Amino acid sequence: TTITTGVKQYNTWHLNKMAGLKVVAVALVLAVALLNGVDAKLKGKECEVCIKVLDKVAALMKEQKIEPSKQKKVEGAVREYCKTAKNNKENRFCYYVGGLETSATGMLNSISKPMGRYLPNEKICEQLKKKDSQICELIYDIPIDLKTLKLEKQRVKTLKKILQDQFEDECKGCLEKADYIKRIRELSPDAAAAAAKQEL
Repeated sequence: TTITTGVKQYNTWHLNKMAGLKVVAVALVLAVALLNGVDAKLKGKECEVCIKVLDKVAALMKEQKIEPSKQKKVEGAVREYCKTAKNNKENRFCYYVGGLETSATGMLNSISKPMGRYLPNEKICEQLKKKDSQICELIYDIPIDLKTLKLEKQRVKTLKKILQDQFEDECKGCLEKADYIKRIRELSPDAAAAAAKQEL
């Protein structure tokens, strides 16, 4: 009788343990599913400005032989690039992450730390998105087709935007409308070809 009771107790304990393990297993599966949902891949052009800027910062670091593990130097490279960023969307990104002197907030350590762990720029931007969704709402404007655009009919403001957005060029020394048009044609084979066709 004592043996029978002991066997029953053991079986009950064993069944309870197995049931507990099943609950833990289900919980783990659900946790993984939730994490996969949160860490979903970026869609379309989401975070494209963020990724592009970080690519440029990485290129600057390589040029200056800055090791990703040097957190302060990485942050310095971000600030250095941001000082030269001429594109409006890139400038706005720099403002959001604290790369400009006028930035209201700073999260450069959210860039430098994961860079130090050699995390891909796409993943860094995903993490930044969780801190500030505006960062990944920034996308580049669709480039103006210079093959068909008649530059002479455009305002100087539009010509400046073309130079900044598509060529990152400030057109130093440009004063007249003709100066901006000339510079665009110097930088763009498409614009130069379109001008040649107009002259025929």
